[in-house]
Amino acid sequence: MYHATRQLVRSVGLALCLTALIGTIPARAATLLRDADIEHALKQLGAPVLRAAGLSPNQVRILLIDDSTLNAFIIDTQHIFIHSGLLSKLETAAQVQAVIAHEAAHIANGHISRRLGNMRSARTAAGLGMALAAAAVAAGGGRGAVGLGIGLQSSTLRSLLAHSRAEEASADISSVRYLVRAGVDPQGAIEVQNLFRGQEALAESRQDPYMRSHPLSRDRLRALKGLVASASAKAAPDPASAYWFDRAQGKLTAFTRAPGWTLRRADDSVSADITQLRRAVAYHRQSDLRRAIQNIDAAIGARPNDPFLRDIKGQILLESRRAADAVRVYSAAARLAPREPLILGGLGRAHLAAGNAPEALRTLEAARGRDFRDTRLLRDLAVAYAKTDQNAMASLVTAERYAVQGRLKDAAIHAERAEGALPRGSGPWQRAQDVLSAAQRAKAR
Repeated sequence: MYHATRQLVRSVGLALCLTALIGTIPARAATLLRDADIEHALKQLGAPVLRAAGLSPNQVRILLIDDSTLNAFIIDTQHIFIHSGLLSKLETAAQVQAVIAHEAAHIANGHISRRLGNMRSARTAAGLGMALAAAAVAAGGGRGAVGLGIGLQSSTLRSLLAHSRAEEASADISSVRYLVRAGVDPQGAIEVQNLFRGQEALAESRQDPYMRSHPLSRDRLRALKGLVASASAKAAPDPASAYWFDRAQGKLTAFTRAPGWTLRRADDSVSADITQLRRAVAYHRQSDLRRAIQNIDAAIGARPNDPFLRDIKGQILLESRRAADAVRVYSAAARLAPREPLILGGLGRAHLAAGNAPEALRTLEAARGRDFRDTRLLRDLAVAYAKTDQNAMASLVTAERYAVQGRLKDAAIHAERAEGALPRGSGPWQRAQDVLSAAQRAKAR
């Protein structure tokens, strides 16, 4: 299920304002692109690099930001964010892995932890696991979204988040070592840096954000080239990594570029199923259901145990108002990936559209247990509670959705409504108390 979502970014006691990283205009919104397929592909690309860095691929998530500029960054020890513009621009799996290795080096070397240690005033909202110092994020294109509230002054964030040249040099050394250890050609690191050559001569307003948070100098680039030259022999491209890179980039561009653009280039994919996936998305966006289903079915035929291809078929059917068929397809996807919250969320949404609110509630609760910060999921869950005459729970989940979005005044209104109707001392009642406490602390600032 491909959709944009304003997702709360969790950190060690602090979530930082994303807008300071992504653009120079404070009102500019940052939106996560949530897609189980793309996130799985990025996990496959990142896993060997993260393991080489001594990090767990199950603990560090690689997520995509909906922004056409070229950037990648961390704000905590559990997430690496890559701009969609950068993923679209890169040309090989090794280049993506070089970006991941560099950000992993900042985590492994403790760079973010040292800066976070200077921000003692931030507090995490008790019970919600969400930080209050986060960025306001707007939904894009009518798709579901999860926001981030209460930002810090952009000048403070710039000084906090911008890596020093010493940190960059340290990350360069570590990242090349990780790439070699993972069997990835470190030349990708040079190719990525070459994308940003000449940026330092531009005014800050015209630079890509990567330059402002990752200062590049000729000396640093020369040193990086020396590191790569002295590394082990050039590694051969890994076919599996090439596949997942092409699939992530192909699906991303199929949803973000014009359908005609996609159809003209779909045959350039590294495998037939990616070609068919790209065509299916393009035809779906042209409202050509017959050809969309024809192509996605061909892709599923080539990879019958792939849950993510069924996920996109379910999305196509649901958005084409074929709710009953979507339930069937999403159910098959969920059987193949029972722990994937985005697929479970799509199944719950299909049940709602098909008029089966009790089953939607059961499925959406399971999805919430795995990803409680997706506001599209929380919105659907509130609808399911309302349709099953559990209005107090609907108010609670709505309060939590507003809290995740940083709309704490609205969250307090719904939390008070839920608190008055829920059994005192119960788990849901305590969740309402947590939202109210968060709202009160925000109001006191």
